Amino acid sequence: MAKARARTTTRKVKDRWKAKNWYTILAPSLFNNVPVAETLAETPESLIGRVTEVSLQDITNDFRKSHIKLLFSIDKIEQNTAHTQLKGHLLTSDYLRRMIRRRKSRVDGVFDVETRDGALIRVKPFAIAEKRIQSSQKKLIRNVMNDVITKEGKAKTLNSFIKDCLDGKTGSEIYKHCKIYYPVKRIEVNKTEIIRLPTVIIEDEKPEEKPEERPQEPTKEESEVPTEEELPPEKPETETPVEETEEPAEEEIAAEDVVKAETPKKKPKAKTKTKKKTTAKKTAKKKKEDTPEA
Repeated sequence: MAKARARTTTRKVKDRWKAKNWYTILAPSLFNNVPVAETLAETPESLIGRVTEVSLQDITNDFRKSHIKLLFSIDKIEQNTAHTQLKGHLLTSDYLRRMIRRRKSRVDGVFDVETRDGALIRVKPFAIAEKRIQSSQKKLIRNVMNDVITKEGKAKTLNSFIKDCLDGKTGSEIYKHCKIYYPVKRIEVNKTEIIRLPTVIIEDEKPEEKPEERPQEPTKEESEVPTEEELPPEKPETETPVEETEEPAEEEIAAEDVVKAETPKKKPKAKTKTKKKTTAKKTAKKKKEDTPEA
């Protein structure tokens, strides 16, 4: 009897795994609905509310953003695909430990911001200074963080605000305003949490970038026109130096011919004189030698 019970239990476990199905999880529209992961579930209803953690490197293929983690929660299921919504993001602990060292001060802040869409986000930025700071200076930096974040949240939608947080634009703007009070080393957004989804649908303005690229094409025709105008003045420049080079060449040749014509007239005169003198001397010596013998 015990063996029969064991067999029935094993059969039940195997049947559970067979009943489950694989579902592919897709990222939200902000990340172009890229497939992120796969999960098992018996029923599609059990997947709703499940949270998946993915690094931004897997989506963008940029190794410089491997320290950013994104949190997606499943809200819809269609056949074997699960659609998600962004829940927030985090920075890894090892990335934070690299920046924080001894004899340096850290300033943290927690702010709730309402975007243009009507969504409510909780933002947690942090700043790092090269030296230890007084509590009054820390308070000023927190106030600057609050002012900058609230202004950006009211002027932007949820998607555009999160993009700026991930790219580091919000941190750079806070850094500019904090320089007045103290030279902060670095500012970043450590964490974001979406508390309330947007109530109004507002599309981001993307078509404005296209007309700026089109007028660049006719500039090529304008660049080709001046090249044709520059070609004709090049011809007279080549003709003039040829005439100048020919004139001095004729003068040099004429001067060399004059010198050569004058030199050979003087040389044969000197040679003839010397030959006549030498022959006269030889004949005189022979006559002197012949006389004593006679």
